Amino acid sequence: MEEAKSQSLEEDFEGQATHTGPKGVINDWRKFKLESEDSDSFPPSKKEILRQMSSPQSRDDKDSKERFSRKMSIQEYELVHRDKEDENCLRKYRRQCMQDMHQKLSFGPRYGFVYELESGEQFLETIEKEQKITTIIVHIYEDGIKGCDALNSSLTCLAAEYPMVKFCKIKASNTGAGDRFSSDVLPTLLVYKGGELLSNFISVTEQFAEEFFTGDVESFLNEYGLLPEREVHVLEQTNMEEDME
Repeated sequence: MEEAKSQSLEEDFEGQATHTGPKGVINDWRKFKLESEDSDSFPPSKKEILRQMSSPQSRDDKDSKERFSRKMSIQEYELVHRDKEDENCLRKYRRQCMQDMHQKLSFGPRYGFVYELESGEQFLETIEKEQKITTIIVHIYEDGIKGCDALNSSLTCLAAEYPMVKFCKIKASNTGAGDRFSSDVLPTLLVYKGGELLSNFISVTEQFAEEFFTGDVESFLNEYGLLPEREVHVLEQTNMEEDME
């Protein structure tokens, strides 16, 4: 019964399966792959390889067959691994495109560290002459005031993570308005953009715990929408998505 069904199936296919056994099936598949692909899908060299793979040489010539088999194994290896190499190239291309896009979107000057302002004149010049698209965060501090050193350390870390933001610091005694910045209101953070004062946080460390870190200052500034999105987050997310593929 099973043999009759098998014969019936073979007759239904009208003799399309010209080879039997594993090797025959592989050769049939190769021939079908070559015939079914669009003529523009493969370059001539690859089409020739597939044609040769679907039409083995005569078994009478043992030496020729061995050379042919050895040649085909290399060519088959190249065909199988070509797709993987193309996929790796595509990932690198996507990563480079993301980096280029972020660089273009993050136009404008880049800083990356905390600027020490030496005088009130330098302070005013920084606020008035910086590009209008740049956010400027100024820490007014004084040596020996609780929380000032810790805040300076936190801002140094944030300056590296947000290079498009200009972080500055200036001693209250150097502002020319020391009477307005007494120890009671220090440390103070002033945030400017386009020459305008956006936010003024006096005794800012009162918003934090006794011991605070960079993440606490970052969260505080983000709560008021004063920091842009970090570029590294987007790039890391892209890399994670590629690694999961």
